[in-house]
Amino acid sequence: MDGRRSISAVIFDLDGTLLNTEQVTKDLLKEFLVRYGKVIDTEKENKRMGMIHHEAAIAIVKDYDLPITPQHYSQSIMPMYHEKWLQAKPLPGVNRLMKHLKKHGIPFALASNSAKKNVLVKVSSQEGWGDSFSVILGSDEVKSGKPSPDLFLEAANRMGVDASCCLVIEDSLVGIKAGKAAHMQVVAVPSIQTETDEFSIADHVIHSFLDFQPQIWGLPPFDDWVMKALPIDPIYLKGLYKNGFLEEISDNSASDIPGQAWGVYFGWVDFDSHERLKVVVSIRWDSTSGSYMRNIQACVINGNDEQILDKKIDVALVGYIRGFQTKKDSSTETQILDVDKSTAEACLDSEAYSYRRCGPA
Repeated sequence: MDGRRSISAVIFDLDGTLLNTEQVTKDLLKEFLVRYGKVIDTEKENKRMGMIHHEAAIAIVKDYDLPITPQHYSQSIMPMYHEKWLQAKPLPGVNRLMKHLKKHGIPFALASNSAKKNVLVKVSSQEGWGDSFSVILGSDEVKSGKPSPDLFLEAANRMGVDASCCLVIEDSLVGIKAGKAAHMQVVAVPSIQTETDEFSIADHVIHSFLDFQPQIWGLPPFDDWVMKALPIDPIYLKGLYKNGFLEEISDNSASDIPGQAWGVYFGWVDFDSHERLKVVVSIRWDSTSGSYMRNIQACVINGNDEQILDKKIDVALVGYIRGFQTKKDSSTETQILDVDKSTAEACLDSEAYSYRRCGPA
């Protein structure tokens, strides 16, 4: 346990932690600001991650000098958000962990800085989620939202669990601060990929839920690996294959790879000849070009890379092999290895990793 307290309950954030709501709504503010001739400031918006909507609305109107009230801003943009929320999907490994906790009788709660009515809209769009949480809380149900500890303390109280025995899982700095203020242990799963160490105040930082290890918190370990790999809910992407790398084509935000996807995956490729190939993919982020960019290496394992060179391809990743220890891994660590190819090829011959077609439904 390395000095960590044994955990008896888990408290999740929602947006950017369990659901990719921030990903599917990423361009809404940009589109809204165009109406007023304003350009979005990405740095400011990143720092606003996890804020209560009312506070964010006041700050946005002020920062961009908009000729409207915060109330008018909310009334105008919220219907746009509601429409996009219905497209949000669980992030990699989320359903797996929730099912695991439920199977072993570990209570888990949802504590979001969103208003309760908005939380319920998002939860209701996900099959089985409504009945899974022991407690669902919105920021309008407590005195103060995050970074105040109120939400987490109230969640622990309603579950009948001592706060010191709760594990908080968060993607934003605001939420991490709230968890620490509640004297709970905190796992950070950052939704914004940067080289900064601002998340170091958390007790543990992981790239995605696929890297989460329950046993280090005194929880039952996972037992669902199949043939040295992990079956996952399919991750879809479209791309252009060039010289061993895949350039994403983001024509549908629902098909984008989430920012929390790191590591070596495998799956199936469809392309214009209607052939299907097996592929191994290494996904990482780097800042060699001056900005933090996604780097996707791809390797065909039952054909020739020439078959898809310079072609648009549809990919469905169905399995996960391994993660990377840190964001500063050496290029050797993040390369696709022969053992990765062997594992992927064997797995893709089994029913556990079969897939009828590629591309989002």
